[in-house]
Amino acid sequence: MTQSSLAQAQAQAQAQAQAMSPMTTAVMVILTVKAGVTREQVMSVMPAEIRQTAALYLNGKIREWYSRSDGRGVVFLLDTRDVAEAHTIMEGLPLAKQDLMDHDYIPVGPLLPLRLLMGNP
Repeated sequence: MTQSSLAQAQAQAQAQAQAMSPMTTAVMVILTVKAGVTREQVMSVMPAEIRQTAALYLNGKIREWYSRSDGRGVVFLLDTRDVAEAHTIMEGLPLAKQDLMDHDYIPVGPLLPLRLLMGNP
């Protein structure tokens, strides 16, 4: 194999790896009330939390938001490209500042196996 064809094969392999690597288009944040935190503690912060959360939604940072069906928190889908930005957004909210919630951050993106259906694996 010539040096030129080797470089071409490496470039093709790199392009293929990039095409199959996950692309983050949003970050899901699951908020859960910390153990030992009372409902009263959470509710005392809720007016400020709701105002700031609504502002994030209106500014395009929160794409979707849901209540957890177990009543222990919420799920946000943030319009961010990485967990670091999502972390910065969430840490600015009153419940986080009071250290009342645990946060789980999950970067999400397009469902990659769909590429197989497109004929371009």
